Amino acid sequence: MADRRSQLVTRVRELLAEALGASRERSTAAQVALTAARERAVRIRRAAAAVPERVGAERDRRLAEIDSRHAARLAVLAREAAEAAAREAPGAGSADWPEWRPSPAERAEPPGAARIGTVRLAGTDPVPALVALLDAGHVALDGDADGCAAVVSALLLRSLGRAAPGTVRLVGYDPDRLGGGLAGFAPLGPAGLLTFVGPGGLGRLLDDLVEQIRRINETVLAGEHASLRDLAAATGRRPEPWRVAVLLGGEELSRHERGQLDRVVRAGAACGVHVIVRGVPIPDEPSVTRVTVTADDAWIGHLPVRLDPPPPAALVTETCRGIASVVSAGPAPTPFTDLLPPPDQMWREDSATGLTAPIGEGPDGRPVLLTLGDYPPHALIGGPSGTGKTNLIFAWIGSLAARYSPAELEFYLLDFKEGVSFARFAQGRRDPSWLPHMRLVGINVNTDREFGLALLRFLTEELRRRADAAKKHEVTKLAELRAVDPTGHWPRIVAVVDEFQMLLAGRDAVAREAADLLEDLARRGRSQGIHLVLASQDVRGIEALWGRPALVAQFTLRIALPKALRILAERNDAAQSLPKFHAVVNAESGLTEGNEVARIPSAGDWETWSELQHRLWRMRPAEASPARLFDGDAIPRLADAPDFRALRAPEVGTPRGPVALLGEIIDVQARSAALRLPRAPGRNLAVLGTRVDEACAVLDAAARSLARQHRPGSARFSIACLDPDADPAARALYEDLADDAAWYDEETVAELMAETADALGAPGGTGAPHYLLLFAVDAAAGTLAARTGRATGLENLRRILHDGPERRTHVLAWWRGVARMRADLGGTGARTDQIGAWVALDTHGGELGPSLYPGNTGPDWYPRPWRGLFFDRAVHRTGQTIIPYGPAR
Repeated sequence: MADRRSQLVTRVRELLAEALGASRERSTAAQVALTAARERAVRIRRAAAAVPERVGAERDRRLAEIDSRHAARLAVLAREAAEAAAREAPGAGSADWPEWRPSPAERAEPPGAARIGTVRLAGTDPVPALVALLDAGHVALDGDADGCAAVVSALLLRSLGRAAPGTVRLVGYDPDRLGGGLAGFAPLGPAGLLTFVGPGGLGRLLDDLVEQIRRINETVLAGEHASLRDLAAATGRRPEPWRVAVLLGGEELSRHERGQLDRVVRAGAACGVHVIVRGVPIPDEPSVTRVTVTADDAWIGHLPVRLDPPPPAALVTETCRGIASVVSAGPAPTPFTDLLPPPDQMWREDSATGLTAPIGEGPDGRPVLLTLGDYPPHALIGGPSGTGKTNLIFAWIGSLAARYSPAELEFYLLDFKEGVSFARFAQGRRDPSWLPHMRLVGINVNTDREFGLALLRFLTEELRRRADAAKKHEVTKLAELRAVDPTGHWPRIVAVVDEFQMLLAGRDAVAREAADLLEDLARRGRSQGIHLVLASQDVRGIEALWGRPALVAQFTLRIALPKALRILAERNDAAQSLPKFHAVVNAESGLTEGNEVARIPSAGDWETWSELQHRLWRMRPAEASPARLFDGDAIPRLADAPDFRALRAPEVGTPRGPVALLGEIIDVQARSAALRLPRAPGRNLAVLGTRVDEACAVLDAAARSLARQHRPGSARFSIACLDPDADPAARALYEDLADDAAWYDEETVAELMAETADALGAPGGTGAPHYLLLFAVDAAAGTLAARTGRATGLENLRRILHDGPERRTHVLAWWRGVARMRADLGGTGARTDQIGAWVALDTHGGELGPSLYPGNTGPDWYPRPWRGLFFDRAVHRTGQTIIPYGPAR
């Protein structure tokens, strides 16, 4: 039992020991677990404590990253916005006022928007706040009055600075301040770029804007383009200005005014018509930009804007003055080459039915054409000095000459004003070229109205020739004549007479005949291809023209330059507001409905013309000859005269007698005034006047031309010089005639008279021709009054004059006055029929009648330097104006 108990005790003790060991192990394990749990709990508590800090750091990092990306994006957007602003509002559109200068956009380039302030975003540079106006829309302002005024000034000045001068026109309606709100822009007024509408005028203003929109849509855009901006982009030209109406308050709009304003807002921007309003209700349209202004800031929609300060008043005024001066001076002309066809298309046109060529471009950019044909047949050009009349004529001539060959077109030009501008068309010493179409160029003919009359006579004779040919071929018009006679030479003729009023001035025979010939040419020339172009500075006082309504009616093509008077119809004042280098072209006799405005290219300077003229000259036909150039200031030379070069000594005597050339006739052809000296009574010449050089020139030319028709030794020339002032010229003639000449002076002239008179009664026939060249014969009156043999010297002179021509003895004498000649011939009642021809120099026409000239009053002759009136009883019905040839050496 004890053993069992011991065994049990032992066993119990073992079990207890095991249990205690196990408990201790479990306790240790629990303690370890507890420690681990406690450590884990500490770690968890630590980790839990670190989470907010880590999350906050991550959040801060992410927020910083977002801020950085946002700032970078804002910077990019701000930069892009600034670049876009610079593109949309370059130069004057957005420059700060201290650096601001006008910077007009290039041709057809849109002017862009206008800056009124800036938009400032955090962390970025300010961005310009732009308002689109020209070609874009309208602006409605509300709020602070001073701020609105600053916005209006900025918008207008920037718009003016971005547009070409004259292309923006302002209209102000300011009934409260009576225009004071736009006072700084007042310098634009004299140039027609700013007008004000007074109180009560808003309705008329809106009506006018609506009418402008209707006209532009109908006649300018004409369904081809959606807007003027599109038209400018497509064609490179803008035919209409921008019109900006500034409406600053006023009474409540009437129903009609609201309707018209609505129409302007809806349709105006496409037609360049815009409004800026303050205090005037305006409809909500996409084209309207609304700006709400406070004292310093503004809102464009929901966008806050920091307003710019208003432009300095001095800058506004100075800019407007500059624009006005440019506009008043007129726009620069377009290039002359714009009128010309391509070189390979020159001389391709046919003139059978008429002449058509552009003279410039119209407001729509299209060419304005001038036509001469059956209708209109003739043209009248008018404009004060300095408005471009000569330039227009040059442009027209060049445009025609480049299209029609010399076989299709001929020109005759006459310029009555002093100057040589037309001389470029003829061959010159420095430039051998000439315009191949040119047949006659008359310059410096302001004192030679006879040359204009000669041109009209020539054209009348050409008209008769063409009419005879048409009658022969049983046709009536030039086109028909050219069709039935293709081998004939029937070009159209354009005769241009600049300052034509000089030709018709006065009440003398020249003016009357010129007016008659003009009327005949104007009436009948159209059917035969002869066209007149008359140009003048002022036609109001031309009685010979305006007293003939039938003549004026033929000039249906009227071209009026700026400020021209009486060219257009009485109620047509379109020319009064034209800028320089523009013209009103009207083919309806000046009636308003026929008006076309043309911008005339610059064709006046020689450099512009030279290339075209040389090109056409190189294209000239082989048989072409230079135009006849008549210069009223030039003195012709006998050696250059075609008639003189053609003179030859005949093989046998001619029954018609030799010819004495006295000077150049003022005529279309370069002809010499010729006095034929046959064996017939009265074939003597008297030169009358006191001008020594001219008298000597007439006698010198006569003697040299006669000597050219005689072989050496076959004629006798007796030269008597009785005035010391004439001695150099007479002595030079004597030396050149050499052995055929004999010299006499005051002491020996009586012997010459006696010897010659005695020879007339000698038997043996007529003998050799004898020419007595008496220089200032009246100076020897005392010597000749003395008796020499059976008669005095004067008696011998009278006998020679009476009997000499039939015996081939002719007197060519200079008397220093008609009264002195009469005295030498026997007194006041003496017969003068032995003087068959005379040249009057500084002798008035009244002194020459009635014994020397048909009629009772004498010729219409008014002396002028280096001109003479030649009359030959045997040939002439009226006198011929001549130019004495210059000294031979």
